[in-house]
Amino acid sequence: MPEPPVTYPQLSNASLDTTVSVQPVDEFGQVRDGYISAERPLTIYLDKREILTLMTIGSQPELLVLGWLRNQNLITELTQLKAIQVDWETESVAVTTFDGVQGLDEKLGHKTVTTGCGQGTMFGSLMDRLDKVKLPLVTVQQSLLYDTLRVLTEYNEIYKRAGAVHGCALCAGTEILSFVEDVGRHNAVDAIAGYMWLHGIEGGDKLFYTTGRLTSEMVIKVAQIGVPILLSRSGVTQMGLELAQKLGVILIARAKGRHFLVYNGAERIVFDAMPPPRSEPVIHHRAEADA
Repeated sequence: MPEPPVTYPQLSNASLDTTVSVQPVDEFGQVRDGYISAERPLTIYLDKREILTLMTIGSQPELLVLGWLRNQNLITELTQLKAIQVDWETESVAVTTFDGVQGLDEKLGHKTVTTGCGQGTMFGSLMDRLDKVKLPLVTVQQSLLYDTLRVLTEYNEIYKRAGAVHGCALCAGTEILSFVEDVGRHNAVDAIAGYMWLHGIEGGDKLFYTTGRLTSEMVIKVAQIGVPILLSRSGVTQMGLELAQKLGVILIARAKGRHFLVYNGAERIVFDAMPPPRSEPVIHHRAEADA
C-alpha cells in the first residue's frame, strides 16, 4: 500500500464489524444460524455544521467521508482538512478544516438527488464540473477483462456471508488495489475515492469495477476520480450511458464469466480472446404427410 502524503488529515480508526449474527426461521419452521449485513447511520458535521446522514456498513467510515467530501466538491484540496473523527456512540463524524469551506452555502444550495441505493446526493454545480473532466483515451484488452473478472471472484466476502451489499474495486491490471463493500454502491466508490486521494493514486491507467448498475451517479463519480474504464456485472441506465458518451468513459456491463456488453467505447476494446464463431443452426423441415 502506498504511503500517505506528508500533509494529510488526522483520521480516527473507527471500523466496525460488517455483519451481525441472526437466527432466522426457514420454510420448514427450523431455526438457522446466519448473518446479515450491518447498516448504520453516520451524520457528517463539517466544521460543526450538519450536512447529511449516510447509511453505511461502517467498514471504512473515514475513507468514505473523505471520498464523499471530494466527490461532492465540498473539499477540493487534502490540505484543507485538519481531521476526520468518527464517533459511533453519537453516530456522527466531525470533519474539521483549517480555514472553513469557501462558498459552502452556495455548494449546498445546488443539490441533485441521484438514483444510488438509499439515494445519493451530488452537491455543487454538477455540469460545470463535468465539463472540466478530461479522461485519457485508453484501450483495454478483452483478455484482461476476463482475467480481472476471474480475480474478482475471490472477493465479495461480506456478500457471500450475508448478502445485501454492493462491492466496488479499483484495479491496476489484475491487481486489486482496493475492494470495498457497503450497503450502497455510491458509498463503496466514495471510500475508494478517499483511498485514492489519501495515497495520491492516479486513475488514468486504472479500471473500476462495481457489482451495481451503471447509473449517472456511478459514471460521474468514476470520471471524477479520473478512471476511464467502468465495468459492472449489472446493467446500464439511459443517463449513465449518455454521460459515459459525453465524458469518454468505456462502459462495460453485464460482465460475468466470459460474457459482457460494451455500451460505449467498443472501438477501444482489443478483442484478443474471441470465442469460436457460432455455427449456423441446422433447421430440419418436417415433410408434409401425403394427402
